Amino acid sequence: MDLSLILARCKSGDALAWEALVRQFQSRVYGIACHYVGNAEDGRDLAQEIFVRIYQNIQTCADAGMFIPWMIRISRNACIDHLRRKRARSLGRDIGIDQAAGLPDRGANPEQQTAANARKRVIYRALQEITALNREMILLKEIQGLKLEEIASLLKVPLGTIKSRCNRARLELARRIMALTSE
Repeated sequence: MDLSLILARCKSGDALAWEALVRQFQSRVYGIACHYVGNAEDGRDLAQEIFVRIYQNIQTCADAGMFIPWMIRISRNACIDHLRRKRARSLGRDIGIDQAAGLPDRGANPEQQTAANARKRVIYRALQEITALNREMILLKEIQGLKLEEIASLLKVPLGTIKSRCNRARLELARRIMALTSE
């Protein structure tokens, strides 16, 4: 079903359209939550909270073309709020990225799966070791696939700054991966 039709039906209170919207985007929202909070259980709880926020604010989403950046903005803000609350409770403990966030490819043979899982572990470990700002740039640009203009709008930062931050983030991630693979 077309996203603009689903949104229009959600705005009019159609429960089946809301269910279709949740089913279509639940993996993406859950993935964002897991990348920010670092574990599957908190990610599931946070994904539910994010969908509650989306439901409460669905009327403010202008059109289907802006839905995904709007949804990611809500997801990001909910994750940041959660991390702030968690930091306040835990007195600043460091939060990493969930090692189990990636699922194995069911089409690959065991040898390919092992190699793919090893690469994922290296990438997740490298993501844990880069700065939070660079990790967020990688999440928004490379994992969520947002355009630079959308990231600039989301973060309320000039486009040139976003371009340089994305470049620095990729370079830092590449350096960490190289360091980890040479160990």
